[in-house]
Amino acid sequence: MTITLLLTIGAFLAILIILSLPLSRLLVRLIDGELPYNIMQIEKKLWRLGTVKPKEMTKYQYALAIVVFNLSGLILLFVLLMTQAWLPLNPEKMPNLSWHLALNTAVSFVTNTNWQAYSGENTLSYFSQMVGLTVQNFLSAATGIAVALVFIRAFSRKLSPSVGNAWVDLTRIVIYLLLPLSLLLALFFVSQGVLQNVSPYLHLTTLEGASQVLPMGPVASQEAIKLLGTNGGGFFGANSAHPFENPTALSNMVQMLAILLIPCALCMAFGRAVGDTRQSNALLWCMSLIFIVAVIAVFYAELNGPDYLTALGLNNSINMEGKESRFGLIASALYAVVTTAASCGAVNATHDSFTALGGMVPLWLMQIGEVIFGGVGSGLYGMLLFVLLTVFVSGLMIGRSPEYLGKKIESFEIKMTALAILVTPTLVLVGTALAVSVDAGKTAILNPGAHGFTEILYALSSAANNNGSAFAGLSVNTPFYNLLLALVMLAGRFGVIVPVLAIAGSLAEKKQQPTSSGTLPTHGPIFICLLIGTILLVGALTFVPALALGPVAEYLQF
Repeated sequence: MTITLLLTIGAFLAILIILSLPLSRLLVRLIDGELPYNIMQIEKKLWRLGTVKPKEMTKYQYALAIVVFNLSGLILLFVLLMTQAWLPLNPEKMPNLSWHLALNTAVSFVTNTNWQAYSGENTLSYFSQMVGLTVQNFLSAATGIAVALVFIRAFSRKLSPSVGNAWVDLTRIVIYLLLPLSLLLALFFVSQGVLQNVSPYLHLTTLEGASQVLPMGPVASQEAIKLLGTNGGGFFGANSAHPFENPTALSNMVQMLAILLIPCALCMAFGRAVGDTRQSNALLWCMSLIFIVAVIAVFYAELNGPDYLTALGLNNSINMEGKESRFGLIASALYAVVTTAASCGAVNATHDSFTALGGMVPLWLMQIGEVIFGGVGSGLYGMLLFVLLTVFVSGLMIGRSPEYLGKKIESFEIKMTALAILVTPTLVLVGTALAVSVDAGKTAILNPGAHGFTEILYALSSAANNNGSAFAGLSVNTPFYNLLLALVMLAGRFGVIVPVLAIAGSLAEKKQQPTSSGTLPTHGPIFICLLIGTILLVGALTFVPALALGPVAEYLQF
């Protein structure tokens, strides 16, 4: 089985890299703005029609545009969810959402988190799914990619007071990247048996005479952008474990590839845009090494069986609880790592049913900022923050001013880097402490003890890092958790984006320093090890006490 696991991981990464190569060329065109002449002419008409002036923005203008655009989408989605009972395409007569659930859901989908405190087929109308959630899946993904493009431009430009135009970037990302890929992927899913209709639910009688309701809906179209945009919100409550959403082993593999496709291509595009593919190769090596170790760790934790059976001497019992037999252990372990290494949150197995150590790995992957490939855009700029921190620490060790790609890393950049890296751990730990300290937080725990603590820690880690997967076993559809998690999701998204744009604007204004004999190489094995060490060190120092109270304590109980 070990050989099968390694072959599966190797084949998955090889296919991912092959598919990402051509896509990275398109992304470089979006970064540089070098599009075919005919397309540019059509765009000019679009800008005039939308009264958009496509001139370049400063870092402050770009940040303001991104924040205002997303907050506007939040308000519109909130109103839509509060009024869905009176809107069209609602054959099952779904009622309006409560104000706190509508707010939580609106924040969730605008921030690319897609945390779902509800079951989709029992709560939302087709109109809400298509016009509300799916639209925000596109726009939140485009936001993350746009911020990543700005960060890449910061290293490729010299003495530039501008970083691009937010409206141009968002439009191009949606039209030239997300829409075509989503259409192709949706058609593939339909061919595999994923639903795509707006029919009323089917009310059937089983062979035993029992009544059963089969939900219908436009699933394939939402499924495509859910994965490509690393959104993760499922049409059904069971997400990608549902046979109408992920019916075959082939669709399961394609789903995992779709999650990491754009993050991997963005990483490659970074190397092409700065004129040094060795830099992107170093990042890919770092991501891949941690990724492989994480998959192996989850696999062997689940292979050794549930902790309570191990305590009884049944060491050969594989933990298949909460996993689909049509996928098996390897595909379930791989999917769990893929979705939490990225900021996706789609699941094909119940993470709450994983063993203590098996569940700890996806939890920790979120807690380090989801930089192992990561979300669309957010993974790359999150990793580059760790790169800047590594360069700064390394520069102090050798007594030189830190530089990266010819740009000096000075006080302002390090302060913003520290802010961006620390904002999510602060939200996770403070939010968890609050939830376990008040009655409204504790009464929602269905599994008391170490596992219940892990469920709360997982929920806050998922929200702060904009992942969206859940450990379950926690009644989160309450005013307390809906408001707490909405606040954490919002701060976790824009508390990182704003500092990242500030760093990008500062770096774009700087000139490039020539490489000297004292310049630290940032593409070799030594730097890769330093970068991995920085990621592990920050994650370990921040979350080890909390992990000790949760999954580690649970493991030691048996």
